[in-house]
Formats: sequence, C-alpha cells, structure tokens
Amino acid sequence: MSEMMKAVRLHAFGGPEVLVYEDAPKPRPKAGEVLVRVHAVGLNPPDWYLRDGYRMLPPEWRPRVSFPIIPGTDISGVVEAVGDGAGTVAVSDEVYAMVRFPAGLAGDSRAYAEYVSVPASELGIKPRRVDHVHAAAAPMSLLTAWQFLVDLGHDEPNPLQPDQHRPVPLAGRTVLVNGAGGGVGHLALQIAKWKGAHVIAVASGRHGALLRDLGADEVIDYTRTKPEEVVRGADLVIDAVGGPATRRFLPTLKRGGALFPIFPLGFDAGMEAAELGVTVSATQVRSNGAQLTEIGRLLDAGTIRVVIDSVFPLADARKAHERAAGGHVQGKIVLTAA
Repeated sequence: MSEMMKAVRLHAFGGPEVLVYEDAPKPRPKAGEVLVRVHAVGLNPPDWYLRDGYRMLPPEWRPRVSFPIIPGTDISGVVEAVGDGAGTVAVSDEVYAMVRFPAGLAGDSRAYAEYVSVPASELGIKPRRVDHVHAAAAPMSLLTAWQFLVDLGHDEPNPLQPDQHRPVPLAGRTVLVNGAGGGVGHLALQIAKWKGAHVIAVASGRHGALLRDLGADEVIDYTRTKPEEVVRGADLVIDAVGGPATRRFLPTLKRGGALFPIFPLGFDAGMEAAELGVTVSATQVRSNGAQLTEIGRLLDAGTIRVVIDSVFPLADARKAHERAAGGHVQGKIVLTAA
C-alpha cells in the first residue's frame, strides 16, 4: 500500500493561489482514530481564514502554524482502517465528520486530502440516502446550526462569553434568519421550521425561490428592503453573517427575545441589549460524531436537506476558493476526492 497520497497543501499564507495540489504523506490512524478514504470535502469559512493566516483575528488569537499544512475540516468517505480502541466503526463503513474542530485551527484537521485520520468520537454514520457530496457539505454548517438552536452537545467553557450558550424554545416563535441563503443560514432556517417556528428569511433576491422551497414563511430581499426597518417583535434573530453589523437587528426583537450571531467578532451589544431586554449569545461549534449520526436521520428522511452551490475536483481547490471569494454562495461548495 502506498505511503503517499494526493492533498492540497499550503506552504505560505495568501490568496487562493497558495493552494498547491501535490503528493503528501498518507496518515496512519493512531489509537482512538480511524483512517477514512475521502470521497468529498466540504468548504467552510475557516478554510480561507487559515489560508489567509487568520488576519481577521487579533494577533494574540492567531494559532501558530507549521508549514506545510493541509486545510479543511469537513469530509465524507469510507473507513479504510481502524486504530486501536476505535472500534465504533468498521472497515467499509460510510462516515462523515467535522475533523478536529476547533482543536485543529492551526491546520491539524487536514481534510483537503485523499485520506484523513479522524478521532472515532467525531465520526457520524453517513445518511444512506445522501451521497458523499451532500454529506461532506453538511458537518460544520449543520453542527453550527444544531448547537446554536437545538443542543450544545458539550459543557466546554465558552471562549466567546462568560456564560454558556443556551438554545431557546422555537415552537410557535418568530425567528429571523439573516444570511439565509448561505451554508449555516439555509440549515438554520430548516431546523427552526422543523421545530415549529414562523421563519423570516433574509437574503438577496436570487435566493428567494429556494428559501421558500426550504420552508421560509417570509422572505426579505435585503437589496430592496432593510430588515431592521420592517421587522418588529421577533423572538429570535440568527445572524449567520455576523460581525459588527449584527447590532442593527436589536430593534427587531421583542423584550425577552434573543440574538444569536454566528460570527460575533467585532460586535459587542453592551448596555443596548440589556436596556432592550434582549439576550445576545454565541458559541464555538465543536466536533461531535454522535450529533452527526442523530441529525443524519433528518437528512435521510429529507426533513433537512443540504443545498450545493458548486462542486470542484480536489485538484481545483484554488478555483473553489475563488468561487467562495466571489460571494452570493447558495448553500455549500464541495471538493470531490474520489
């Protein structure tokens, strides 16, 4: 068996041009790990944050990186080998995972490759009725939406705020999802709808038909109407775009409501939220194989579906990152490795 594989590696930080498709050592599963033959890789914002050297983070928060590194976290594939003490799956099982996140922020997840070693606890059983492309597109976005809205799934300290994040009741509530056409947004919309919420989806007009098809009760085209000017009395806002502009959604909420910024950096609600009686809460998504197996049943049943924007061969990871940089992505971008 060959000791080498094809992978996409970084030898320096920069734009999409620094992604190099080349030979790399094939990993060996350690105790508690499983070697997966990768069929597809899902792209997520941390992939380009890492490629860019995490320039969006304060210098003291940037993880130290040792080149060369293989970026990426989300995979779907087939079990090739099982390490000692990792007997929860067997060779030839189809699995999917978000690999070592956030522990692997410095490039230790290594998903843009033909093979990846994965801690057994992070592996979910791939939904049988979902192909590898759609399964690989799911993990980070779906776990983010699930851990924000349904079940945190762990009791690790919250690095983003002093209090632990807590999901809020959704049945019969009005939920606004900003960035509803994107990876996390289109899944948060579906989870909220499945839980019985009245969902207002905010996105550009080109996403309107899709969002209604996914279950949105109302769609606001932000290029024509500012949601913060027309929405009042919402119970929850999920801002899948995040950043400093999240503040504009505070007036859309009723007293006792909640604002969940998926990307909270640069936003501090401070006294304004307290005066309005609004809870602002965020969390850091974490790998969780048991949750992926659980949510996989919803994917199998078609209750939740993952939308694919575009698919590229692993060798064209550079083009996939260029597509991401072009913006207005509808759902997820995926690389195929098999």
